[in-house]
Amino acid sequence: MPQFSSPLIALLLMMCLHFHPAAIAADVPKGEVTKYSFENSQIFPGTVRDYWVYVPKQYDPAKPACVYVNQDNVQYNAPAAFDELIHKQEIPVLIGVFVTHGRVKATSDQALDRFNRSFEYDGLGDNYARFILDEILPEVEKKTATDGRAIKLSKDGNDRCIAGSSSGAICAFTAAWERPDAFRRVFSTIGTYVGLRGGNVYPTLIRKYEPKPIRIFLQDGSNDQNIYGGDWWMANQEMQRSLAFAGYEVNHIWGEGGHDAKQATQIFPDAMRWIWKDWPTPVKAGPGSQQLRDILISGESWKLVADGYKFTEGPAVNTKGEVFYNEVPGSKTFKVGLDGKVTEFIADSKRGDGQAFGPDGRLYANAGATEQLLAWDADGKSTVFADGFRGNDLVVRHDGSVYATAPFTTPNDSKIWYVSPKGEKKIVDSGLKFANGICCSPDQSLLYVADSRTHWVFSYQIQSDGSLAHKQRYFHLHVPDTADDSGADGMRTDRDGRLYVATRLGLQVCDQAGRVNCIIPTPNGKVSNLTFGGEKFDTIFATCGDRVYSRKVKVQGANGWQPPHTPAAPRL
Repeated sequence: MPQFSSPLIALLLMMCLHFHPAAIAADVPKGEVTKYSFENSQIFPGTVRDYWVYVPKQYDPAKPACVYVNQDNVQYNAPAAFDELIHKQEIPVLIGVFVTHGRVKATSDQALDRFNRSFEYDGLGDNYARFILDEILPEVEKKTATDGRAIKLSKDGNDRCIAGSSSGAICAFTAAWERPDAFRRVFSTIGTYVGLRGGNVYPTLIRKYEPKPIRIFLQDGSNDQNIYGGDWWMANQEMQRSLAFAGYEVNHIWGEGGHDAKQATQIFPDAMRWIWKDWPTPVKAGPGSQQLRDILISGESWKLVADGYKFTEGPAVNTKGEVFYNEVPGSKTFKVGLDGKVTEFIADSKRGDGQAFGPDGRLYANAGATEQLLAWDADGKSTVFADGFRGNDLVVRHDGSVYATAPFTTPNDSKIWYVSPKGEKKIVDSGLKFANGICCSPDQSLLYVADSRTHWVFSYQIQSDGSLAHKQRYFHLHVPDTADDSGADGMRTDRDGRLYVATRLGLQVCDQAGRVNCIIPTPNGKVSNLTFGGEKFDTIFATCGDRVYSRKVKVQGANGWQPPHTPAAPRL
């Protein structure tokens, strides 16, 4: 289906595709629509709502059906459209679930209900996706058709479409964005991708994130709303351009209509044909931006290194490319060999946290249990390099000097310690809310420190005596709508000068000018730290809560123990 950007073409298309239940042939089997109510939500407590379930005649309970979920109840004459499309085998047999937003009933007739529509639909994060997946769809599967057929729904995201109009549209997109494993097809009409509850950030995030396997059809009209929250018409076009830029499977039709469902209802059957085309061939993710393609290798994804931990941290790499990481609560350090095998390296790390190898081949680690900076040799024996502070993360430079963050002493007044190659220590900065990850630029002239409880990474210029100068809030990170800070933790640079920051959104990759160029999520949605390992230092190893993952990339890491390396100047 082409991109219908011309109003004349759009008008002709609507005339050809104008759909009305009365136009359906008499021999088309009619599905049934049944209404239910739901008031036991734990995700949106206290809410009540209605929902409807469409079951086509062709549905066979022996095979789980594809699923169509729609916000704001039954729209677009969808059941009648499904009857004909399924009959013609133009879409798969599917069960439709049409859900209204919740409301909390008032305590008396003198008070208003609390209306949850904007809260549930316009808000970002995974709450609504979890509500549908964990609460509504299981309820649907408890029902039966009037002829006794049990309802069984496919759990495969490739078999599911989610749709909606206005706030229901951004809600549908958010559900797929947060859970592409559960929803990979989206129908969005007059979508509210504007500044009501943060949805205006989507066009930017879409361009930066590693693409997700989502196919989406967009509809809007040039006379849509232009009010305090934003310009709907322009926002929908910006969404389409961002999706196309990132290589998503995206289609659209623009018209001259307003904030209503007229055009959407007319084009609905054809939109469904496009959304379900080639099914059951899986919807695939696009290639992403050039910035992502410069880093990631096509076909290479994350691989599980090990799991079963309580919390992992402190990945560090030695000159061979072997990676070491800590299981902090268990007070153990593990080693990943070049063959990928994981073995225990230190049986008692003294609750080792952030760590890094030095130019002398020793593993320097912040020991939380003893509040010391320990240096471990190849046999797993330690000596005290410095003490008197409880460090969090650290970096060791090529000259053997160490910088360590110490956020645990005074609230909102973290310290940065400098330890000379001789073990002499001093505080070189203070005042960050929670100083966390720390690393150097490839040329080792700049020190980067993540302030975890903000959206900043600070940049300092390193002086010849180890002191720091010219402190700036330099790298501007993205913050999820569901949090008040980026959660920035461990950091590393590559030899081209990029800074990789472990955050709540995944690895945010910044250029040398301080701008996030791209975002690489991890498989389990968690990441505390990273390092570049492998024989050529071209594999990212990420500590992700109870798991450690690796991913081969096109770039090479810049290690602190290596001689300084000067990358090309950034494009400004």
